[in-house]
Amino acid sequence: MPVEAVVAAGTAVGSMEITVSKVELLRELTATQGVVERKTTIPILSNYLFEAAEGKLSLTATDLDLSLRTSCNAKVKKEGSCTIPARKLHDYVKLLPDADITIKLLENHWVSIRCGRSNTKMVGMAKSNFPSLPVFPTAGVVKIPGQVLRGLIARTYFAISSEESRYTLNGALMLLKPESITMVATDGHRLAHCERSGEKFEGVSGEMKTLVPKKAMDELKSLLDSTDAETVEFAKDESTLFFRIGSRLLTSRQLTGQFPNFEAVLPKDNNKSITLNNSDLNSAILRVAQFADERSRAVRMKLEKGEVKISASSTEAGESEDSIEAPYDGEVLTIGFNAQYLVDFLKAAGTDEVRLELKDSQSAGQLRPAEGDDYKYRYIVMPMRI
Repeated sequence: MPVEAVVAAGTAVGSMEITVSKVELLRELTATQGVVERKTTIPILSNYLFEAAEGKLSLTATDLDLSLRTSCNAKVKKEGSCTIPARKLHDYVKLLPDADITIKLLENHWVSIRCGRSNTKMVGMAKSNFPSLPVFPTAGVVKIPGQVLRGLIARTYFAISSEESRYTLNGALMLLKPESITMVATDGHRLAHCERSGEKFEGVSGEMKTLVPKKAMDELKSLLDSTDAETVEFAKDESTLFFRIGSRLLTSRQLTGQFPNFEAVLPKDNNKSITLNNSDLNSAILRVAQFADERSRAVRMKLEKGEVKISASSTEAGESEDSIEAPYDGEVLTIGFNAQYLVDFLKAAGTDEVRLELKDSQSAGQLRPAEGDDYKYRYIVMPMRI
């Protein structure tokens, strides 16, 4: 076969040409950055798939476990598709003036990008290498209020385990019932449990359990933080979870396996209760934790009449103690906790006062917001030997 014929066979000559606003394009490129694979052994996963048709540009990014498809308005002169290096495109578009950008597919998968007086050509890859993605199911779609899901994620995602070996703990459990939604996350040392009732979920009968992977939770959180979409359309098939938020579709591979029986660890008889000011407690823990053992991060809490003393010490750093006034007249109790675990909860609680409920120095402590909250939120922390 002559060389010319080989070259011609491998090219799609000028089969896509669009003009798109820089501001709109950058917004969607930014939304997908978390999904683009950074250190990939499969080069096509470092690229976006661009597809232009009917006045729209669709962008897709995937790392095979997670994918995000989004779109923006575009003047489509020629319909078609191409792939473009994601990180490089995002960094370049960010530096362009706020004007229209013309993107055109050239020979050998090169892509021309023009904006004002800037003219760049980027090296793309064959679109046929880009993995095909699952399609949003037509049945079994549940509508979840966006702000409710956002609230549940914010109160639980930090308790998800990051240890690869604890596979079923690398995600949060989402429990849907006809009139409530609950999210639970644990890493084996602490557990965050948050329930929102009084919602109506049509199409849900009994209990629908779903394990949502940590990376999907992180992406959902940032998508919900940057949208005003009121509802999230949620669906799943045997292997994939689908979350549609406005014009954006996040898909995630499901986690398989059994989430632990969390109800067994929810404390039943923590009869010593103390109400504390959130910001006072947070500040005291942060100060004292500077002197905690770097590995264990353990701080000591001592409940005494009318106050709580918080202290930490280590041979390298020294020692520190802080005390907070608190209405307590039970027996003296000393218990140790990981400082970071406490701070995570205080940040998420979102209330001025929190309640600490204890049984003894060897049993798990429970924290919850003290005043009325739309969410039934409980946070269980295992004690530490100190």
